[in-house]
Amino acid sequence: MMLRTIICLIFLQLSMNAWSQNLDIDLLRKINLERNTALDPTFNFITNSVAPIGIGTPLIIYSIGFIQKDNAIKKQGYYIGATLFTSAIVTTSLKFAIDRDRPFVTYPDIQKLTSAGSPSFPSGHTSEAFATATSLSLVFPKWYVIAPSMLWASAAGYSRMHLGVHYPSDVLVGALIGSGSAWLCHELNKKISNQSKSENLKL
Repeated sequence: MMLRTIICLIFLQLSMNAWSQNLDIDLLRKINLERNTALDPTFNFITNSVAPIGIGTPLIIYSIGFIQKDNAIKKQGYYIGATLFTSAIVTTSLKFAIDRDRPFVTYPDIQKLTSAGSPSFPSGHTSEAFATATSLSLVFPKWYVIAPSMLWASAAGYSRMHLGVHYPSDVLVGALIGSGSAWLCHELNKKISNQSKSENLKL
């Protein structure tokens, strides 16, 4: 299923015509060039928060489970970590398979306001943010977890366009990869847990 999704995403990117590319850059120009410059530090802070929050979330949850000797909480930490790993593998594979230039390389008028090195499509920051937010929302399905998690992930995705380092299509596909990885790992985790319960009942 994941392989099929990757193939579809590659086909989607390769089949983009001039109209969709123009729409992509037109929207980016509106976001980047007509931005409120007073918000530049805020969006830089948000974009820089993705890695520490993404790495820290599964580690903190696992540590809580370890301290409390609670295997269920430790498994939640494992699950979120597996989601981030899956999302990173898919995102990195697509980046180097498609090798799309960053918007500020192709269009010199785009203002680059933060560092960016790897190929553009899809957005790694966005996929990591949505992988973290979606997996947290699936583990703790409460409004006070879902709302701030998704708000933060959406702000992280928007920040990549505000800062001039990603096209809207990069961000959209990054969000789909992150959310899809979380859902896939959640379903696999449920299957494994159900199989373990069935085997224990047989014993």
